[in-house]
Amino acid sequence: MGYCEQFDGRVVLVTGGTKGIGRGIAEGFLAAGATVVVCARNAPAKLPEAGGKRAEFAACDVREVEAIQALVAGVVARHGRLDVLVNNAGGSPMVEAATVSPRFHEGVIRLNLLAPLHAAQAANAQMQRQADGGVILMIGSISGLRPSPGTAAYGAAKAAVLSLAGSLAIEWAPKVRVVAVSPGLVRTEAAHEHYGDEAGIAAVGRTIPAGRMGNPDDIAQACLFLASPRASYISGTNLLLHGGGERPAFLAAAQEQEHHHD
Repeated sequence: MGYCEQFDGRVVLVTGGTKGIGRGIAEGFLAAGATVVVCARNAPAKLPEAGGKRAEFAACDVREVEAIQALVAGVVARHGRLDVLVNNAGGSPMVEAATVSPRFHEGVIRLNLLAPLHAAQAANAQMQRQADGGVILMIGSISGLRPSPGTAAYGAAKAAVLSLAGSLAIEWAPKVRVVAVSPGLVRTEAAHEHYGDEAGIAAVGRTIPAGRMGNPDDIAQACLFLASPRASYISGTNLLLHGGGERPAFLAAAQEQEHHHD
């Protein structure tokens, strides 16, 4: 049984679903037959499309509690249900923690921790009323599991999201499953801002055991599995998608030492 049959008639909401990883996730669910609603502050030039279906767009600033509540209510009013929430919206520019303003840090925490909490709360209220409940996926980050210099508040918020997933999974069981997905380095349309040109992206890819950075579809496929009945016993946990992780820095240093003696 493919994923198509599993998401026919299902309604999926992807926050920040107009670009990057979120867009890839939206396209994955569309290809699997779901009705998909994406939200962002501004409508994209082109909505996610796949499998002959196009996502619906709803304008929403997820940092505003009332806007999130209205977003979820709107999805339920139009479609009568909400089966999957993917809390994907988030991010942070690179900043120096020592000098950036307190208001900046508060904004990062609002976007990356409070927004997914409020969205999950609104989605859960609907899912608990549905005979077959629902699934809430929290998109975390490798930044929440290792030091995140330059994005300290973001990394801290993502670490908190993992704790949140575990707690909500217990509170809202058995009707609603809550699972975190933590991507490593992912190549999106904004990759050049972080990693430079193609040569820089390739150089970063060589540091990853898989030999490349992830792409949005890698994350989408994991989300499809976790939201499907095949994953009915998976809740309160974190799936780390990092292509094998990062080689410890001491290995490179040790090799340099070896070459030095030659």
